[in-house]
Amino acid sequence: MARYMTFRVLQAAGVLWAAFTVTFAVLYLLPADPVQLAVDASPGTPVDAAAVAELQARYGLDRPVWEQYWTALTHAVQGDLGYSLTTGQTVTAAIAEALPSTLALAGSALAAAVVFGAALALAAAYTERRWLRGLLTALPPVGASMPTFWVGLLLLQVFSFQLRLVPAFGGTGFAGTVLPAVTLAIPVGAVVAQVLYSSLVTTWQQPFVEIAFAKGASRAWVQQRHVLRAAAGPALAVAGIWVGTVLAGSVIVETVFARAGIGRLTQTSVLNQDIPVVQGIVLFGAAAYVLVNLLVDLVYPLVDPRVVDHPRRKEPVRA
Repeated sequence: MARYMTFRVLQAAGVLWAAFTVTFAVLYLLPADPVQLAVDASPGTPVDAAAVAELQARYGLDRPVWEQYWTALTHAVQGDLGYSLTTGQTVTAAIAEALPSTLALAGSALAAAVVFGAALALAAAYTERRWLRGLLTALPPVGASMPTFWVGLLLLQVFSFQLRLVPAFGGTGFAGTVLPAVTLAIPVGAVVAQVLYSSLVTTWQQPFVEIAFAKGASRAWVQQRHVLRAAAGPALAVAGIWVGTVLAGSVIVETVFARAGIGRLTQTSVLNQDIPVVQGIVLFGAAAYVLVNLLVDLVYPLVDPRVVDHPRRKEPVRA
């Protein structure tokens, strides 16, 4: 167990290092100067070339690229993500301000996706009516294929502009979160439903199901007590993988619904080429992805004990 945990921690550190390095390389390959972009954002204000040079020196942008990379990496390891080039605020504070809104959105979307995706898969696997099963199994591919921004605009048109049930932009609380959460939950729930349904169908064909029926158990009892537990592993793994997708999708959703959060912060930071903030956001997303998948790996054996390696039983000695 200790060896396994050490390997997972080293793997997580490698993922974080790769995310930091790739982000640094991509941003520094851009031709624009972030300090110059910040200066150009205030037209009509006289700019002193010496002041621009002083800002570049303050943020280390006048140093060689390798030195900038090493300095940023060593500071990030120590928890210092630097300062925003546009606002002067620490990156940690900027992320902390935007994080609660995004966590509420992502948590609501994941919860809705797992609940409704699992309910759809269970209903499709439980029913013995072929037409109903065909209808239910046709819904996940449709949900997975719909673009997120299109779903968001469609929900806004119906529930905000026509029915006027929820605010269109910048809402808070349940009314302001429900439409963005549903927009994010649809593709994730569709994938969860597809994976869980496939696993349920395979599990229903296992011999232990026939044994449970032979003991007089009902179909509902067999599915809830035996089939679901054996089939839940792959869907749980998929839900963990899609955490990163939900965080990435928040960029689009928060833009469509004009919500403050990590997505909006990412958009403005990329446009302003605010390298420290973008790197901090990427590191946060990578850390969240790694942590959730590590938790999934630890919970997986509790859901399906078959993944735990057992010592091989000794074969009886034959004469």
